[in-house]
Amino acid sequence: MSSKKIFITGIPTAGKSYLAKRITDELGGKSISTDDLREKLENDPKYEPWVNFYLNQDEKIYYTSTNHDQQWQNLVRQSEALWPGILEILDKSVSNEKMVIFEGVNILPHLAKRDLKFPGIVLIGKSFDETFERNKKDPRWGKTEELQKLEAEAFFYGERPHYKEEAEKYGYPVFDDVENAFKEATNLLK
Repeated sequence: MSSKKIFITGIPTAGKSYLAKRITDELGGKSISTDDLREKLENDPKYEPWVNFYLNQDEKIYYTSTNHDQQWQNLVRQSEALWPGILEILDKSVSNEKMVIFEGVNILPHLAKRDLKFPGIVLIGKSFDETFERNKKDPRWGKTEELQKLEAEAFFYGERPHYKEEAEKYGYPVFDDVENAFKEATNLLK
């Protein structure tokens, strides 16, 4: 039995997890988050520094002293460092599934193009205000609104253009809303 697979990547707060859940609720299958896979790598000394890369820093200092391009390069370094471990766990966990939705920020389009033999979509968020509001409701790192705003700025103004550029370069469709992304995802899974 061959399984149908798709990946969903993009900025935090854009709706990746929501979209994956909606697809599995409506079409069945299994959703796998790279966030969960990343946590499984924490006890491996080879991966631990990258699993906890952000948590090992002072967030305010990081976001106020690191520009958006440097932040993107850090995400690229983290993603590339963790990718072999993520792929190894993924290969073991999807063999018997009819449909698999693979989602998370560490699935950068250049890595997906090189190593994943299935289609994907990229969610980049609609507006800074929406990104900030979603981040306040479900904070990624910061405990204060000031830190949550710095995160949202990094996501929307820093990561968003890079995800969009990479997605377009490697031929993955880009969406700023979940509804249109859902339509595309269901088409890709048919």
